[in-house]
Amino acid sequence: MAEPQGIRTGRHCVFAMHVHLVFVTKFRHKVFTDQHLVRRQAIMRDICADFEAELVEFNGENNHVHLLVNFPPKVAVARLVNSLKGVSSRRLRQEFPDLVPHYYQANKLCSGSYFAGSAGGAPLNLVKQYIEQQNRPG
Repeated sequence: MAEPQGIRTGRHCVFAMHVHLVFVTKFRHKVFTDQHLVRRQAIMRDICADFEAELVEFNGENNHVHLLVNFPPKVAVARLVNSLKGVSSRRLRQEFPDLVPHYYQANKLCSGSYFAGSAGGAPLNLVKQYIEQQNRPG
């Protein structure tokens, strides 16, 4: 359940974890149209819900997509990425025959690699400064 200012609660934790993900097409080929991206966003929103995560923002171009995902600490980013890429690729292949030629020999629409960066919260230098200023017992 969402709390004010993006802070969520679990059974034994309070968290605000966001990850910025970027997925590129195989060989960076330009394959996506707006229709593909609209459907991919809907598919990825459903996948995030299965992980108790939230797709906060989604956008892309003809050869890559960007996602901002709010996720609970019990979710491994690698597992979430695997599902987002695999399931969306499979469903797009089923729903859009025009994409099938872009799956190449390995039957993959996306490159095997991805970018994942932590996002949100205070900048690292502020967190470091806050930790340094704690009153350590003597």
